Order: sequence, then C-alpha cells, then structure tokens
Amino acid sequence: MTRPELLARLRTTPRWDVLVIGGGATGLGCAVDAAARGHSTLLLEAHDFAKGTSSRSTKLVHGGVRYLAQGRIGLVREALAERATLLRNAPHLVHPQRFVVPVYRQWDKFMLGLGLSAYDWLAGSRSLGASKLLSVAETIAALPTVRQRGLVGGIAYMDARFDDARLAVTLMRTVLDLGGLALNYLPVEGLRREDGQVRGVEARDAERGERFTVAARVVINAAGVWADDIRRLDEPTTSSQLAPSQGAHVVVDRDFLPGDTALLIPHTADGRVLFIIPWQGKVLLGTTDTPRHDTPLEPRPLAAEIDFILDTASRYLTRPPTRSDVRSAFAGLRPLIGSGQGGATASLSREHVIQVSKSGLVSVAGGKWTTYRRMGQEIIDRAEATGGLASRACSTETLRLHASPDTPSDDLFGTDRSSIAGLPGANRQIHPALSLSEAEVRYAARFEQARSVEDVLARRSRALFVDATAASEAAPAVARILANELGWTETQASEMTEAFHQLAEGFR
Repeated sequence: MTRPELLARLRTTPRWDVLVIGGGATGLGCAVDAAARGHSTLLLEAHDFAKGTSSRSTKLVHGGVRYLAQGRIGLVREALAERATLLRNAPHLVHPQRFVVPVYRQWDKFMLGLGLSAYDWLAGSRSLGASKLLSVAETIAALPTVRQRGLVGGIAYMDARFDDARLAVTLMRTVLDLGGLALNYLPVEGLRREDGQVRGVEARDAERGERFTVAARVVINAAGVWADDIRRLDEPTTSSQLAPSQGAHVVVDRDFLPGDTALLIPHTADGRVLFIIPWQGKVLLGTTDTPRHDTPLEPRPLAAEIDFILDTASRYLTRPPTRSDVRSAFAGLRPLIGSGQGGATASLSREHVIQVSKSGLVSVAGGKWTTYRRMGQEIIDRAEATGGLASRACSTETLRLHASPDTPSDDLFGTDRSSIAGLPGANRQIHPALSLSEAEVRYAARFEQARSVEDVLARRSRALFVDATAASEAAPAVARILANELGWTETQASEMTEAFHQLAEGFR
C-alpha cells in the first residue's frame, strides 16, 4: 500500500483495539502480537522504523554470556529459547554464528570452559552446538589474525547473528500482513482521554502536517529511550524510569578478521565483553557502555569510545586497527532500567518492566532485541486486561515472519527477492562498494515505507553502517530513484541528498 492509502485507512478507522507508540523492536513486537491475536492494531512511529536503538545493536541474537557470569540464569535461559524461535521463524535474517574466545592463561581457559558448558546446558535441546576447548593451532586456524604471543588455546561456542534494521522492516511488513497498520513519520504529540482514561492519541503527519485524533481501547508506550517523554504526556510530574547508556561500534574491513568465525574478548577495562564479528562483508567491533544524561535522536560515538574499541581490539589482533581504518562508526542508546541518576550503566538491568498508569497507559521500559517477541507477548497480555479486550492466546512463537523461506537463506529479502527481480534496475548496482541495486531502492519506496535517502541507505540497506563514505557517494543516485518513485521535485531531491551527506559525516 502507498502512504496515501495507509493514511486513508488511518482516517477511516473509527477506533483501534490496540495503539502502539514506537516503531523499534519492542513496539513492533507488540504490534505483531496484537495483530496476530486478531485485535485491530495501529503502530505509530515518530521517525522511521528502527531509527533509534533498534538499528544500532551489536547484531547478535544471544543468551548473553556476560549475563551468565552475573548469575542471571533466568534471563539467559529465556533469551536462548527466543534465539531458537527467531532462527526458526526468520531463517533468512537470523543465522548461527561461531565464536572463539582466545585464551592467554590456563586458568582463564578452565573458567571460561566451565561457564560456556553452563551456557550449553541452559540451551538444552535448543543448542546450536556444544562449546569446545581448542588447541593453539585450532585457535589460530579459526582466527588467523589473532595475536599468537602467549596464546594457550581457545574456546569455541555457538550463538546467532542478525540484521537488526532488516528484522524491524520485516516485522512492520508482518503487521501489515496480519491486517494491522504501521506508519512511520507520525509522531504522537498528545494523549486522548475518555472519562479520565487514556483512550487514544493526537498525532501529526511529519511530511504534510495533517493532524489526526486517533481513538483506541488501549495505548501502549513502547518508545524505547524516549518512553519517559510519553509517560510525561500522561503524568507530567512523573519521575524518570530510564538511565540511558550509549553503546558505540566501529566497522573495519574484513581482512582484520578473515573467515566466518567471530572473536569474543571476555574481559575489557569497563567490565564488559567486546565482540569482533564478521558482518555485511566487513568486521563489526563493539560495544561500549557510557552513561548519558540526554537522549539525542542521532547520538555520536565519543572519540574516547572509538579509541577504547580500537585499543582493546589491538591487544588481540596481529594487525592493530587504527582510526584511519574505520569505515563507519555509530552509537545507539540503551533504554536501561535505573534511577535516572547517572553513574555506571554496565550493571543496570537489560530486563524489561511493564507499568500501567492510573489512567491506563501501558508503558514498557528496558529489554533487548533477542527477547522482543516474549516482551510483546507479556505486554499484550497486560494490554488486553487494561483495555477490556477479549483475552486471546499468543501465537507468535510459531508465527513465520514476512517473506520467511522454508529453509535458511543468506538473502535478507527472503521470498520477496522474486518481486525485486521484476523491478527496473535489478541488475544495476548503485555503487561498486555496496550491495544495493536500483530495484532494491524502488522496492524500499514502494513496499517498505522508505521516505528518504537515509531510510534507504541506513535501514532498508545497511550502507551507512558498513561504509559511510560509499553511502555518501551513493546518495545522489538513490535520491534520483526516490524522486521518480515518490514524486519529489529536484529541490526536494537535492535537500534529501544534502541532509544525508551531513548525517554521513557523523559516521566517518
């Protein structure tokens, strides 16, 4: 459906059962669950789907090795179960990933081996393969560029990787497949009340300025790091529930870690782990954990964060990556549950909290991508009771997501690839350094609600996150195609291109 058709449906629906604010992992998970239960469902996103935290993760679907070390067994067990569910329901987006931990002390080898054996045990029948102690030679074979001096061996274990923004777009398409409605660029600016209860929202089309008064039986606040802002629309004096943390990542060329095996650094100076992961033909390194007292829409990695990642990686690689090797650097904000008073965030909870205000606004805080589906199930259970909706069983554990093939595939478009192949420019690459075709740009505009150059180069493809310079060079060509698809004037195309160039500067 085109945007005018989607907006027409919004205008002509008198009341929705469930209205979700926020188009990130949590909000999309809620909308899919609600629509799958047969509730009339609307999702409104202020910017683009996964514009914030949900496109800036470490690209892992995992139980959380670090959480196991913290003794948070329940969280690890739940996440491992959800990992299996995602591998089954989106086999084109989520794939098994082998990790190797290089070890330089025999005691560490023993302790890490013990911990990863517990990780295997918690996975149970959902295990992707048992962890294994490796000799020095086996470790070097798996990680050819690992530092060899002092190496006493390694430990291999299995987890999973994914493309976060592509999963978000797929969830949006799944909402539409199920009869729901999901719209980007429709910020919520107020809440609508009936008899003192929140029963809808006031929203605005960011593109044309049209305002909408939308009625709903229950409203869910799933705005991520901005959830406190929505809570204050309901209760202006409410205290902050979130303590945001910034996580930064850098991307370098594949020759820093050739092959398909990822590297886990188990102990860093900030008490976290650091991942070095093959991703999109490059290598992703991250992440940091830096407290933030603000929630900017476009956070930038701090110079100290980039230096920390590069310095930590350099201690484990034969060729140290430097600042000039960085193809892209990006940051995201984690919606951690805390006092909001700042301080260290590495120990704050990644688990989620669901609250219902006196006026019936259902708010969720915290969480992570791996458990998005389970969160959605719990939130809709609560929303049904709050909104007086019929109680219906959750079906998302076995729900195949949009375009999922019958067997695992490396094509992120899944069964939609045949539709893309029929569009003009299927064999014309936008830029020699990017795996993006003209047809994929057209498809993004026609079927995936891409409304800007950024939407295409940052989230419908991952060009900006893979190679910011190449993405910037590709921007004019993408703008020309979008102008043809969306009816932009030359001035609009030029403005969109310039806006993307400015954005890309922050990724270099």
